[in-house]
Amino acid sequence: MAGACQFHRFLYTRGDLDILPAGSTDIWHEESPSTSVVVRMAPALLVRTADEMGLPAERAVLGERHQFRDPQIEHIAWALDAERRAGFPNGRLYTDSLGTALAVQLIAAGPQVAPSPAQGLTRLQLKRVTEFIEAHLDGDLSLAALAEVAGLSASHLKTQFKRSTGQAVHAYVVHRRVDRARSLLLNSEMPASLVALESGFSHQSHMARCMRRVLGLTPGEVRRAA
Repeated sequence: MAGACQFHRFLYTRGDLDILPAGSTDIWHEESPSTSVVVRMAPALLVRTADEMGLPAERAVLGERHQFRDPQIEHIAWALDAERRAGFPNGRLYTDSLGTALAVQLIAAGPQVAPSPAQGLTRLQLKRVTEFIEAHLDGDLSLAALAEVAGLSASHLKTQFKRSTGQAVHAYVVHRRVDRARSLLLNSEMPASLVALESGFSHQSHMARCMRRVLGLTPGEVRRAA
């Protein structure tokens, strides 16, 4: 994308990133058609994430930057855009996780300060979180709700849950939903579309994609094996 602003001309290519702090304004003119992904982040999320990382509040204040590159930030932004374009099939837990990961990456781009060492969940915390997941597997689980159950911040829960289980929270939930769907397909006459909803998937195609990824089988193949 070629263009110009008040101070200079520029040429953007895929992967170039800009950061505009909250409350700032900027005007530029594009000289050719282009497509951009714009991700808006609440300052409160940055402040909360910096605190959870054990960093001073000033680390949550982002400076204005233009045309820099960060493969991790770019990857998260494209993942958020893909989820939006698909109609948010993976629910709040997935977008919450991406949002937290993006906040961590933006903060980490500043001067490095070692965060507090991560610890695994206690046996009681893990029991409470996994039981809550099972009880609400057919609902729209959120990272904030799971963190509240564990008595931790969202970013600490993500780190400590993976340390305890070897899986990210979202991946664990997907596997549990696939397990429930498999059980319903094998042990009931429930239509596959209803099995998907009862297992927490947004629709039958979403269930089929996850089942192929986890089991290597389609819902039809699972049912025929009964």
